[in-house]
Amino acid sequence: MTFLAIDVGNTRLKWALYAAPHPGAKLLHQGAVFVETIEELAEHHWKTLGEPASMLGCVVAGDAVRRRVEEQMELWDVEPHWVVPSPREAGLTNGYDHPSRLGADRWVALAGARSRVLAATAQGAQPRPALVVMVGTAVTVDALDAEGHFLGGLILPGFGLMLRALEMGTAGLKVPTGEVVDFPTNTSDALMSGGSNALAGAIERQARRLRERTGAEPLLLMTGGAAVKLAPITDLPFETIDTLIFEGLLLMQSRRLAL
Repeated sequence: MTFLAIDVGNTRLKWALYAAPHPGAKLLHQGAVFVETIEELAEHHWKTLGEPASMLGCVVAGDAVRRRVEEQMELWDVEPHWVVPSPREAGLTNGYDHPSRLGADRWVALAGARSRVLAATAQGAQPRPALVVMVGTAVTVDALDAEGHFLGGLILPGFGLMLRALEMGTAGLKVPTGEVVDFPTNTSDALMSGGSNALAGAIERQARRLRERTGAEPLLLMTGGAAVKLAPITDLPFETIDTLIFEGLLLMQSRRLAL
């Protein structure tokens, strides 16, 4: 009953093969490729995997990229399934005004956070809210209450977009790589510190609002390709989880098979 989880972002495709389609299943193989090299998956990365019994994926890169992935999956006799945000799934309630317009990656990451809350609850902990931060081209900050209701979230420009906007909109300002310091004394450090603190401040503010809204200390989770750059900057104890999307796909697939 092996299960293939696929996360297709704007830059990279990540995949993981699990021994079974349920939270906590053993990870058998995993890998990642750039979106430009998707056509190498069947011949080089998946050729020796063995056919998975089921598959569920999350894609934000568009229909054309999704079709390219499905073509690579034709080496197996497995039907591809992709997450489409809905009003309810896997114990989550979608509070977006138009649930289907929520990004699939955000919806699945919330499921990953819910999976962790449920696992802790099974060990005797009290259910708790969660704040999920995904750090990529854009940064999203999404709030989940203790009952699994998605309360809403922020979308901010990521590091690169923020710095490029400054470079484009300010005459003579270039964006070399700087460091994050408390009191920058050069332009490079000022740019990097300003962008980083803007993101960290928004995250910390949402964490405080979620705490006030729910009356409980939230579980703080961070994921995404640039999470390692942002997590140390915040004053809050965020846990960086590279596999949060996969954990959400495992929870969703287990609930779908149980129906």
